[in-house]
Amino acid sequence: MLTKVFGSAVFGVDATTITVEVNVDKGIGYHLVGLPDNAIKESNYRIAAALQNNSYKIPGKKIIINMSPADMRKEGSAYDLTLATGILVATGQIKGETIADYIIMGELSLDGGLQPIKGALPIAITAREEGFKGFILPKQNAKEAAIVDGLCVYGVENISEVIAFFDKEVPLEQTVIDTRAEFYKSLDHPEFDFADVKGQESIKRCMEIAAAGGHNIILIGPPGSGKTMISKRLPSILPPMSLREALETTKIHSVAGRVKNNQGLMNERPFRSPHHTISNVALVGGGSYPQPGEISLSHNGVLFLDELPEFKREVLEVMRQPLEDREVTISRARFTVTYPSSFMLVASMNPSPSGYFNDPDSPVTSSPAEMQRYLGKVSGPLLDRIDIHIEVTPVPFEKLSSEQKAESSVEIRKRVTAARELQVVRFRESEATNYNAQMNVKQIRQYCALDDASKQLLKTAMERLNLSARAYDRILKVSRTIADLAASETVTGTHISEAIQYRSLDRDGWLG
Repeated sequence: MLTKVFGSAVFGVDATTITVEVNVDKGIGYHLVGLPDNAIKESNYRIAAALQNNSYKIPGKKIIINMSPADMRKEGSAYDLTLATGILVATGQIKGETIADYIIMGELSLDGGLQPIKGALPIAITAREEGFKGFILPKQNAKEAAIVDGLCVYGVENISEVIAFFDKEVPLEQTVIDTRAEFYKSLDHPEFDFADVKGQESIKRCMEIAAAGGHNIILIGPPGSGKTMISKRLPSILPPMSLREALETTKIHSVAGRVKNNQGLMNERPFRSPHHTISNVALVGGGSYPQPGEISLSHNGVLFLDELPEFKREVLEVMRQPLEDREVTISRARFTVTYPSSFMLVASMNPSPSGYFNDPDSPVTSSPAEMQRYLGKVSGPLLDRIDIHIEVTPVPFEKLSSEQKAESSVEIRKRVTAARELQVVRFRESEATNYNAQMNVKQIRQYCALDDASKQLLKTAMERLNLSARAYDRILKVSRTIADLAASETVTGTHISEAIQYRSLDRDGWLG
C-alpha cells in the first residue's frame, strides 16, 4: 500500500513542501531514501519506541520511504511525526482519508511526546499558499504558526492526539491568535527605558537623531561612561515595527529557532550584542546547512558591537557589503540563499588601550602612537559607513545622585516616529530608500540643498577641523534628519553645525 504525507523543508527564509511517500511491500527491511541527513536516518529508532509506547508498532515488512524532491537535501529531526503518521496509514493501523490535506511536522520523544521545530512560520506561510487545509505541529510552535490567517493550526503534545484525529476523528484544538492584539501588546512598556539614564543629554540627543534617520552610530568614551547602558535602550525609541516588518523579523528568528516558546508575532525590534570572539560565519550567516547570522537576526533592529577594536578585523570587514546592500547572500555549489539584514549598527569603543586617553583626571594614559595603533584596528571603509561619531564623557556625581526624572523612551519615540513619517512621505516613490540614512548621492543633492551661508559654514568647518571628504555626505544626511526632528522643510546652518559635531573620528588627532 502506498501513502503520501506532507512535510516541509526550510531554505533561507522560505519553505519548500516535501512529499513523504511510504510504500509497504512483502519482505523485511526499512529503507529511507531522498537525501536524508543522519538525524532523519536515526528517526526509525525514535519512531519505533514512540509507536510501541502508544500501543502501535512498525510491522516486520519491507517499508520504503521516499522524501521527494529526492535531489534536495533534508535535515533535522522535524520529520519524525511525518514519517510515523505515514507508516501507520500505509500499514493499515489507522485510517488516513484526509491526511493529504495537512502539513505534519514534529520531533518525537521516545514516549510519543513532541519537541519543538524550527521554521514553523515560513512553513505555515507556504502551506497556506499551496492550499493545505491545516498544519499539525508541536504545541510550543503553535502560536508562531497561527500568525498566518486562512490556515487551521493545530498544536499537539503527543502522537496519540494525531492518531485519534485521523483514526477516530477526535477533533484537535485549533490555535487562534489575534495578530494585531499580539503586535500591540507591551509596545508602550519597554524593558529598558531612557528614563533610567542620568545625565548624558547630548548622547541621548545623538541616539534620538540616529533612531529618527536610521543612522549607524559609534560611541567613544572611557569605561563606565554609559556607552552600553545607552545603546541597550536604543530599540525602545525606534518607531514601532509595521506588521510587515514584524512578520519578516519573526520569520528569520523562526528559521534560526530563536522564537520563544508560546510567543506569536515578535512585536519588539531585536537587539543583538555578539561577543567580540564571534566568527565570520556566526556574524553573517552560513555553515554547511546555512543558518542566519547575527546581522540577519538583528534585521529591522539593532546590532550592537561592544569594544569594536577587539573584534577580529576580517570579521568586521565582512560586514561592509551587508551594510550597503542590506541583505546577505550565501552561495553553495547546489544552492544560494539570501537573508535580509537591514539593521542599525551601534558600536562602542574606548579611545585607547587603557581607555583613558585625553582624560586629565586619570593616572593611566596611552601615548598618541599607541592610541593610533589601537584605532587603526577599525578600518576606514567600515567607519565610512557610520554616520555619527560621538565622544562620551563620564557622568559627574551630582547628576548620578540627582532625583530628577529623565525623559522616558515613550516621549522620545513620539518625536522619532513623527520624523520617520516625514521620511515615509519623502521616499514614497523609491523602493530602495525608506529613511534618510539610505539616501543615495542624487537624493542627497535633492533633499539636502543648502543656501550660500550654510555652504560656507560647511566649507569652513571641513577646512578648520580637517574633516575628511567622506564626512561630507554623512553630515548632509544627519543634518536632514535633524531638520526632520525640527519639522523643518529645509536644511539650515543650525542643522549643519549640529551635524558637524557628530564626526569625532574624522578630526585631526583621532584618525588624522
